[in-house]
Amino acid sequence: MDKTPQDGAVNFPFPYEPYSIQKDFMAALYRVLDTGKIGIFESPTGTGKSLSLICGALTWLKDYEEKKKREESEALAGVHTEQNGNDPKHGTKPSDPIAEPDWITQFVQNKEERDLVDRLKEEQIKRKKREARLEEIRHNVQLKYASKRKRIEDDETERLLQLSKQMLASDGSEATQPLDQHDEELILAEYESDDEKKKGHGLEEEDEDDFEEDHVAKIYYCSRTHSQLAQFVHEVQKSPFGKDTRVVSLGSRQNLCVNEEVRNLGVVQLINDRCTEMQKNKHEKKSEEPEGKKKKREGREICPFYSYEQMQLLRDETLVEVKDIEQLVTMGKELKACPYYGTRFAIPAAQLVVLPYQMLLHESTRQASGIKLKDQVVIIDEAHNLIDTITSIYSSQVNGSQLCQTYSQLLQYMERYRTRLKAKNLMYIKQILYVLEKFVGVLGGSVNQNPNCQSISLAGTKLQSINDFLFQSQIDNINLFKVQRYCMKSMISRKLFGFMERFGGAAAAVVSKESQKTAGFQRFLQGLHQKASGEAIPVTAPEEPTEIGQPRMASPLMLIEGFLSALTSTNKDGRVIINKQGTVGQSSLKFLLLNPAVHFAEVLKECRSVIIAGGTMQPVSDFKEQLLLSAGVGIDRISEFSCGHVIPPDNILPIVICSGPSNQQLEFTYQKRDLPEMMDETGRILANLCNVVPGGLVCFFASYEYEKQVFGHWEKSGLLKRLALKKKIFQEPKKANQVEQVLAEYSKCISRCSQTGGVLSGALLFSVVGGKMSEGINFSDDLGRCVVMVGMPYPNIKSPELQEKMAYLDKTMPKTDGQSPGRVLIENLCMKAVNQSIGRAIRHRGDYASIVLLDNRYSRPSIYRKLPEWIRGSTQIKTAFGPAFAAIRKFFHEKKAQIAATQC
Repeated sequence: MDKTPQDGAVNFPFPYEPYSIQKDFMAALYRVLDTGKIGIFESPTGTGKSLSLICGALTWLKDYEEKKKREESEALAGVHTEQNGNDPKHGTKPSDPIAEPDWITQFVQNKEERDLVDRLKEEQIKRKKREARLEEIRHNVQLKYASKRKRIEDDETERLLQLSKQMLASDGSEATQPLDQHDEELILAEYESDDEKKKGHGLEEEDEDDFEEDHVAKIYYCSRTHSQLAQFVHEVQKSPFGKDTRVVSLGSRQNLCVNEEVRNLGVVQLINDRCTEMQKNKHEKKSEEPEGKKKKREGREICPFYSYEQMQLLRDETLVEVKDIEQLVTMGKELKACPYYGTRFAIPAAQLVVLPYQMLLHESTRQASGIKLKDQVVIIDEAHNLIDTITSIYSSQVNGSQLCQTYSQLLQYMERYRTRLKAKNLMYIKQILYVLEKFVGVLGGSVNQNPNCQSISLAGTKLQSINDFLFQSQIDNINLFKVQRYCMKSMISRKLFGFMERFGGAAAAVVSKESQKTAGFQRFLQGLHQKASGEAIPVTAPEEPTEIGQPRMASPLMLIEGFLSALTSTNKDGRVIINKQGTVGQSSLKFLLLNPAVHFAEVLKECRSVIIAGGTMQPVSDFKEQLLLSAGVGIDRISEFSCGHVIPPDNILPIVICSGPSNQQLEFTYQKRDLPEMMDETGRILANLCNVVPGGLVCFFASYEYEKQVFGHWEKSGLLKRLALKKKIFQEPKKANQVEQVLAEYSKCISRCSQTGGVLSGALLFSVVGGKMSEGINFSDDLGRCVVMVGMPYPNIKSPELQEKMAYLDKTMPKTDGQSPGRVLIENLCMKAVNQSIGRAIRHRGDYASIVLLDNRYSRPSIYRKLPEWIRGSTQIKTAFGPAFAAIRKFFHEKKAQIAATQC
């Protein structure tokens, strides 16, 4: 009997006895996948969300594969029966003078049946071949040794070949060339046509069929960071599916490249361009005519790790055993095979593909990676920032210094190689120069002067539609689609970076007389990297060695290419922000994406099912309105699931405090939060809490500025000293590289206090909502026995970007409970930040903590219902401080008694 989630017969393999909420999660997930819906799943951290996703989704996938095999066998058996004349449907039909003759109908029907049989048989053969090959690799160790031996032989052959070439070169006379080898590498190749056909992916032609292998049914799992992906892969390895599931982990070239020369470039764009160039060299080398030509370019490097035979072996090794990114890199070095391309080749046969957000959400990256979403399943984990992520991926910004610097670099490049560049290359370079000049003009400057010395008379911010911006810039007659395609195909930014890296200021020596009026560029560019924002590259002197661990900046043209690409968006889906500040160099142009659904729609359209999951997904209205409904998804296709926590209800005490010890109403609005009495009342509350809360207490402020202001006030009033008598005080650092040190000291202090006793009862950590410690850091057990949220962290309502987003939503979305969509947006942004911060405390089944919300606005129904369900169900609202403090003191007293009882 078929297993269906409705009849409760689905058996979910699990490494241990799952919690009831995990069973509910997996059953709901199975139903959504089976019915092809869009699911929004919320499962708090500490409830085993990753294992529930793995076991629920892979159980469905295994059942789905079995179902397809049965249907395939039944179809083949049915056709065989029909061909033997046993099908009752093929009986004699009554004659119909209008209908087609029976023999035509029979012929068409037989042809369709033959085609079906051929297709099913072909799929069966492919599947059996793939399974047999992987099984052979899994059990036949001799294949590995044979491959390794052949690799050693190939290396020795290559070494001897190089020695022979050197001997021949030393005996013969070298042909003189007008430009040296480095110059040849910097010259743009001929750009044939705007409509030229794609020349493949750098693969040998005979191997393209293998690369285009049919994609089996699969699940794409993506998350935000590589560490989260690695953790997920380790969970798969430990799960019941770790041995018999074909899993491949994808990553960027920066994470997977094993060519040290390329890795040392440091910058993602440079690594990508260099890798692509080396593959192009391999392709060109193969297609060169044997007799050679005078214009043949010598010495072009190809990547030694781009061996198709070795990448095939890496692909198969990847599919037979689950590996994370680090294990893939190690294996790539051992096999002398590229993990970046090897893992891409493994995608078609993989059942589970693990990849970062951007690789799936960015369309061109998705296509370049060989990802095909048609009828597949996508799971997006840690999706609470999904809207912001898509908006960020497709937004772009450039400043005046970068525009002027690129103009100068490109002009020097064109003048040096003018006689060697083809007409089409010169045409596009001149178009790019024209566009750059107009962009600087929009900022109120001139490309003929130092951008850092050109003052802006009327500073301010202006927003325009894309069409209005193009018209004002006077580039509405330029086909930006063609310019963008040229930049991508010609890799001009890579050439320009190599040119400036090689020549620096010496490039100015080749500028022709008619362009001497632009020589002033060289003088002002000398000071760009000191005076500008630090993103400029000095072009008037050779590049200085960079600090160890500090990546070199890529050519600013790479950033400008991103901005040009953004300008090709639909007019209504984005805005251009012209920000004039101080000087032209400090001013900027930014493209802001207003409608993320336009880029998410393709994912929803292609996939069989999409799962959006996270520990804290409330409020979910943003996901439904801005991503799903706006993309054309029907409300009946959306399914929501939210489960409680695994902790007992009495292990958490969420409490809203509406007024302080002196009956001062707590309302941290922009107008009231700076009042001395409001800051004093906050201090009194914390002083009281420090008396009853054991271990660590984490207090969140709305911003760094407000935290600094409150601290200054408490220092003057002496409150900080009083707080320090009970708990050692720590502050969240602004620099990311100092976070680990502060956390380590905070943890040591709490551990020391719990062991030795004494006056100090633990530590007090002041953090900022949206800062380094409000997301991704666990304050489990004694590290966070109480989390305090001071006020409501609303975003800056005066931000032009936020105002434009609100205006856009007000025009395109309906009202919710009488509230405008813009107002709902800022409330949702606030509550998402709150939910992320307060969720730091409870991290596992045996954990306990109190969550204190200091602001009477949390008691409003519209705000209260946006708390996570597992918190909202236990939340107490206290209008006076006395009862609130009594409840908190009782909570910790009972926990202390319970712990003492268990230790006896």
